[in-house]
Amino acid sequence: MLDIRYIRDNTDKVQQSSKDKGYEIDINRLLALDTERRKLLTQADELRTKRNDNISKIKGVKPTPDLIAEGKKIKEQITELESKTKILSDEYTILLNSVPNVINEDVPKGGENDSVEVRKYGEQPTGAVDHLDFALARDWVDFERGAKVAGAKFYFLKGDLALLENAIYQFALDFMVKKNFTFMTVPHMVSSRIMTGAGFAPRSSDQSDEYSIEGEDLSLIATAEIPLTGYHADEIIDEEKLPICYVGYSPCYRKEAGTYGKFTRGLFRVHQFNKLEMYAFTLPEKSTEMHEMILKNEEDIWQAIGVPYHVVNIAAGDLGAPAAKKYDLEYWSPVDNMYRELTSCSNCTDFQTRSLNIRVRRKNGNVEVLHSLNGTVVSLARSIVAVLENFQDKDGTLKVPKVLQPYLDNREKL
Repeated sequence: MLDIRYIRDNTDKVQQSSKDKGYEIDINRLLALDTERRKLLTQADELRTKRNDNISKIKGVKPTPDLIAEGKKIKEQITELESKTKILSDEYTILLNSVPNVINEDVPKGGENDSVEVRKYGEQPTGAVDHLDFALARDWVDFERGAKVAGAKFYFLKGDLALLENAIYQFALDFMVKKNFTFMTVPHMVSSRIMTGAGFAPRSSDQSDEYSIEGEDLSLIATAEIPLTGYHADEIIDEEKLPICYVGYSPCYRKEAGTYGKFTRGLFRVHQFNKLEMYAFTLPEKSTEMHEMILKNEEDIWQAIGVPYHVVNIAAGDLGAPAAKKYDLEYWSPVDNMYRELTSCSNCTDFQTRSLNIRVRRKNGNVEVLHSLNGTVVSLARSIVAVLENFQDKDGTLKVPKVLQPYLDNREKL
């Protein structure tokens, strides 16, 4: 969430940024609730002080009828104010939590089509066989039996394709560990506080992307980013320990609500997939530098594998609530003759950490909210698509990228 003091001082900026992101937020209503809430809290505090004074007057002596009546009246007034404050605070909290992070000044305005290319790598080959047709012909994937056991858009990976997924994961994990990211496995479910604090509250119920556990305050995670965000909730971290860098592995569960019609064939958009995720906690003045470093890690991995891509600075209207800025790395599809999303990385500044009360203690003793960032190392279903499309051979086999061969018994083809 944003700091309410920041919203008070930057009302127009927050309102415009929310609009640029596509959120309809009534900032004036939020500020009116804030003013009234503070007024009620002040009145309640004044009454509590008056009540304490009243109690001190009768300490050790028999209270007069007037003092008894005054004490009863004060108690009733406090109860009434607390009731009003709770009702008002509930609406205030909902509105405050619905305000998205403010975008950085270098974020392009507009929607998905207004994102700006930063740079590109590699050639743009054409004429490949669709990844699903290629995999089905080799009995490497089974969506029919996936649907039988779990429903549409669930699948089994088989044989060499499952081994290829593992090879991509192992290569990427080794790469990140050498970059001094601490490897973590994470819970696959989180509480509503962690889910909301990480910024995954949906814009509307029909767009909710999370699977919730009936009868429990738990939801299945859509990315390891969510539990990694909550790992240091309610903690104060000493400045000398920053940055803290994690790489988390998990399955990801997504309804993919509202996304149908957007590259849904085969493995590109599914309800469950495995992912390796970078996550960093850092000082506010270092988060821009960290964002570029996370992006470089993503680029280095895909350059090493040998998949052509370009980097895109995502436009405001295509940013989620937590991100102040996001880069997407999109691979070149020789099937569709266009770039398609492969990884992303976001600077969430203090949006998630403020919600979950994650702070830093400076060397001078000051305590403040730190910054958090995240980035995809490899999203394995899409990684498979990118490799299948870009490493097909004319003889119908799949060339194994050189960096992946050690993880596949040094095989050069599958």
